[in-house]
Amino acid sequence: MRQDEDITDSGGHGTAARGALALGALGVVFGDIGTSPLYAVQTVFNPADPHPVAAATANVYGVISLIFWSVLIVVMLTYVMLVMRADNDGEGGIMALITLIRRKHVAGGRRTKLLLAGLGVFGASLFFGDSMITPAISVLSAIEGTKVAAPSLQHLVLPITIAIIVVLFLAQRLGTNTVGKLFGPVMGVWFTVIGALGVHGIVGNPAILKALSPSYAAEFLAGHFDVAFFALAAIVLAVTGAEALYADMGHFGRGPISRVWLFVVFPACILSYLGQGAVVLEDPVRNIANPFFLLVPHWGRVPMVFLAAAATVIASQAVITGAFSVARQAAQLGYLPRLRIAHTSEETIGQVYVPWVNWALLVSVVTLVLTFKTSSALAYAYGMAVTGTITITTLLFFYVVRHQWGKPLWVVLVGAGGLLTVDVLFLAANATKFVHGAWLPLLIGLAAFTVLTTWQRGRELVSRLRERDEGSLREFIDMLHELQPPLLRVPGTAVFLNRGKETAPLAMRSNVEHNHILHRHVVILSVETQPVPHVPLAERLVLDDLGYSDDGITHVSARFGYMDEPNIPELMRLLRAAKIESPLDVDEDISYFLSTIELRRGDAPGMSRWRKRLFVATSHITADAAEYFQLPRDRTVIMGSRIEL
Repeated sequence: MRQDEDITDSGGHGTAARGALALGALGVVFGDIGTSPLYAVQTVFNPADPHPVAAATANVYGVISLIFWSVLIVVMLTYVMLVMRADNDGEGGIMALITLIRRKHVAGGRRTKLLLAGLGVFGASLFFGDSMITPAISVLSAIEGTKVAAPSLQHLVLPITIAIIVVLFLAQRLGTNTVGKLFGPVMGVWFTVIGALGVHGIVGNPAILKALSPSYAAEFLAGHFDVAFFALAAIVLAVTGAEALYADMGHFGRGPISRVWLFVVFPACILSYLGQGAVVLEDPVRNIANPFFLLVPHWGRVPMVFLAAAATVIASQAVITGAFSVARQAAQLGYLPRLRIAHTSEETIGQVYVPWVNWALLVSVVTLVLTFKTSSALAYAYGMAVTGTITITTLLFFYVVRHQWGKPLWVVLVGAGGLLTVDVLFLAANATKFVHGAWLPLLIGLAAFTVLTTWQRGRELVSRLRERDEGSLREFIDMLHELQPPLLRVPGTAVFLNRGKETAPLAMRSNVEHNHILHRHVVILSVETQPVPHVPLAERLVLDDLGYSDDGITHVSARFGYMDEPNIPELMRLLRAAKIESPLDVDEDISYFLSTIELRRGDAPGMSRWRKRLFVATSHITADAAEYFQLPRDRTVIMGSRIEL
C-alpha cells in the first residue's frame, strides 16, 4: 500500500501528514524537471547549435507553444494520468514495469516478454547516463548565471561547478535524512520565484500568452518543419525529470506527486517559459544568451545564482539517489552482483548509499564538466537519454495495458500510436545530434546494459556449474543418516546460506567431509527475491523438514521483495516466532556458514570469452556476503571453492 493511501485520518493529523508528503515530494521528485527552465529555452536558440533556430517572432511563439504542449502531453498525460497507474505494489519506475511484464499470470509470449524486459533493462541503463549528465548540466547552468550577474567572474564557472559537484558526492555518505528536510522548502521558494519572474516577463509582453494555443505549435511544426524538427532536440529538455515522478512514486504516493505537479510545479515552470519567451521577443539578439537570468532584475541576479545553485544541487541529489536505488534493485533482481550498501536513515529504508556507484558517478560527472565545458554543449547529450527512457517506458506501459489490464486492442493502438509518435519525434530529433554529444548517453547505456545482461547470464552459468559441485540436498541428507559410525552432532545451531533446497550447501558438505561434525540444529536458508517491492512478514518464511522431522535439519525459504533489506539475524527472530522445534538463541548459539566461489575463466560453453572476462571483472565489486546479509563477524564461518567458467 502506498503511503498516501495509508493516511485515512480525516482530522488535522491526516492533513499534516499529507502536507509533509507533498513537501517531501516537492523537494525530492521535482528537482530535475523544476530546474529545466534554466537551460531549455536558452538551448533552443543557441547560435552555436549545429542546427540553429533563429529567434524570429514566429519561431519564438512556436517554440514556447511546443514546450507547453510537450510538457502537457509527455508529463501530464503520459506520466501523471497514465503511466503512474501501473504500479508494482505501490512502487514505480521502469524496473517496476519489467517485473509486471515478467509475472507469470500476465498474458503474452515468453520471447516477447524477454525482449521487452531486455528493452526495459536498456531503459534502466540509460538512467545511469541521466544520473551522470543531470548533475553536470544542472550545476553548470546555475553557475553560468555569473556571466550575467557578475561577468568578471565567468572564468570561475568551471572551478566553482567542479567544487560544488565534489562536495555533493562527498556528502552522500552522510545520507539525505537531515538535509532532505530542507529540500522541500528550498524548492518551494524556487518555484515561487521562477513563477513570479515569469509573471513579470509576461506583464512586459502579454502577447506571449498566445503561445498557449496549440495552433502556434501546429503551425510551427507544419509550416517550418525543417526548423521545428531540430528544435525538438532542445525542447525535450523541458520534460527531463518526468521519469522521476514515476520512479519515486513508492516513496510519496501517486496522490501527493500528482497534486504537487498540478498546483505548484506545472504552473511555475510554464510561467517561467512564457516569461522567457517574452524576454526573447523584446530583444532577440541580446536576450537569447541567457533568457532565464535576464528575467531577473539586476539587484536580484547574484542571489538568484545562489538559489539556482541550491535548486540544481537538489535536482542532482534526486538522480544520484535514484541511481543508488536502481543499482540496489538491479542487484536484488540478479542484474548486478551484491553491492555494499549503507543505510543512511534508521526511519526510511529507501535512503541508501552505494559507495561504488557514488565514486563512479563522481569521476564521470567531473569528466563530463571538463569535456563539454558548457550546459548548452551537454544539452545535446542530455536529450537522448531522456527521450530513450520515455519511449521505452511508454512501450512497456501499453504492453501492461493490453496484457495485464485487458484493454481492447483498438484502445491500445490509438493511445500507444499517438504518444509513441510524439516520443519517436523527440528521439529522432535527438538522433541528429549524435556526433555532437548524443552518442554519450547511448554509449553509457550500452555499456551499462552489457554489464547488467552479462552478469545475469554469467550467474545462470555459474549456478549450473555450482549445482554440479553441490549435488542433491536430499541425497546428502540421506547419506548423513547412513554414516557409520554416526556423524558427531555438536551443541548449537548452524545456519547455512544456500541458493535453494535442491542442492546441498558447499559449506555444509565441506564441514561434514573435512571436519566430520554437524551442529545439533541446522537451518539451510535460501534467500529468494520476489518480483515485488515488499513481502509481508507473515508471508516471508516457508519451512520444510526435508522428510526428516526429528533430525534437527530444516530448510527455510526466506522471501524478500526487491526493496526489502535481507537482514539474516533479524530473520532468525522470525524463525523463533515461527516456533521451529529448535532452541534458537540468536544472541549466542547461532553460527553462520557461507559458501564463497572463486571464479576463473575457463572453456565452459555458453558465453563468449570477452563476456567471461567482463563477468569475472564485475564479480570483483561484489560486496562481502557477511556484510550484505548483516551477519555478525564473530559468528560467521566462510568456506570457499573454485569454479571455472
